[in-house]
Amino acid sequence: MGSFSEAAKNAMLDALTPVQASLHSGDPGPLGAANELAGGSYARQSVTFAAAASASRALNANAVFNVPASTVAWVGYWASGPTFLGSDEVTSEVFAAPGTYTLLASGTTLAATG
Repeated sequence: MGSFSEAAKNAMLDALTPVQASLHSGDPGPLGAANELAGGSYARQSVTFAAAASASRALNANAVFNVPASTVAWVGYWASGPTFLGSDEVTSEVFAAPGTYTLLASGTTLAATG
C-alpha cells in the first residue's frame, strides 16, 4: 500500500478547522468519549494551528483550561461538530483542587503519517 505525499498530508491537515481540544484523565479511546474531565467550569477549548508544513501543524498559542480536582493525562482533538480526530498523551498532572491547565503551543502539533 502506498502513502500520501507530504503535500496531500498538508492539505488534509489544513482542512481540519476549526479544532477544539479536550482534556482526559486517561486514554480517550478510539471515539474520544472515554475519561474526559467533567465538572466545575471545565469546557473544551477552541485552538488554532499554523498552516501545515512537513505533514504537521503547530499550535499557534497556548490554550488554558479550567479544571476540576482531577488528573490530566491526555489531550483530545475534535473537528467542528462531534468528530474526534485523535489524541496525545501528556505528562500527567494531578490537581488536588480546581485550577488551570495550560496546553503549551511549543511542542503541540497535529501530524499525519502514512
